[in-house]
Amino acid sequence: MVELYLQYEYWVAVVQLVLAMLGMGAGLQVADFQKVVQQPKAVSLGLMMQLIIVPLIAFGFISYTNLPSGMVIGIAIIAAIPGGASSNIFTFLARGNVPLSISITALTSFACLVTTPVILDFLIADFMPDNFSMPTMRVAIEIGLCLLVPLLVGMSFLTKYPEYAPQFSMFCVRGSLLGIAIIVLGSLGAGRINFATASAMDLAGLCLFILSLTIAGIFITKTFGLSKAENTAIEMEVVVRNINLGLLIKISLFPLIAGQTNPLADMVLLSLLLYGGWQLIMGFIFITWRRKQAS
Repeated sequence: MVELYLQYEYWVAVVQLVLAMLGMGAGLQVADFQKVVQQPKAVSLGLMMQLIIVPLIAFGFISYTNLPSGMVIGIAIIAAIPGGASSNIFTFLARGNVPLSISITALTSFACLVTTPVILDFLIADFMPDNFSMPTMRVAIEIGLCLLVPLLVGMSFLTKYPEYAPQFSMFCVRGSLLGIAIIVLGSLGAGRINFATASAMDLAGLCLFILSLTIAGIFITKTFGLSKAENTAIEMEVVVRNINLGLLIKISLFPLIAGQTNPLADMVLLSLLLYGGWQLIMGFIFITWRRKQAS
């Protein structure tokens, strides 16, 4: 089974991401984007946090720490990807501004078609193998085909079949979660998720980066005089990132070669999965905290 997974790992990541975006799209309407016009301050702050502040925090860690190359690349991927579809669900559960969350997610998903390759090239060009060249066009095409197209298809499904959209969205989201489980189990079975390959200091540095994003999401938004519901939406967008897309980019940058190990790629995967686990924990902490404040 492990060999079968390794053979088709790339397509598992593709299907998992497509299902996640289909599920999110099935909950979006064109009218949701009109919220951008009505809430320019909140949306602009959300975009600034995603496209400027988060990459700058990543740049600081890359420049002023001695983390191993695999973790540096993992941090860069985390900084380059947009917020995940789960942020919309978490925002709803935390009683935040759901239309704002959806608008920021959608806009950053479209923007990442250009920004993700640019940010990756800026942050990690010096940490890649000597014979590596950034596959900018390939990454951009994969973002378009695996992220934007499914998003639009999901929105079209909602328009044509609104009565079936909730069930369709739930089916796609559950399928996406199954895809993540397959990636984790397959990677564990192949021995590529091994905490022993990283020192305690390296893991502490990665956790500090994750904590820095969380703190930035909480405190920077408070300085702009937004409502609690708007703050909650932006906080979720910063913390809950599209790790699905990150896994796809990782596989695109480091394709598996049968019979060969790649410690660099394994460290990147460890970084992404560690962040994925952390963002779920922080998401539920935010939900509990904000719901208590609201009540």
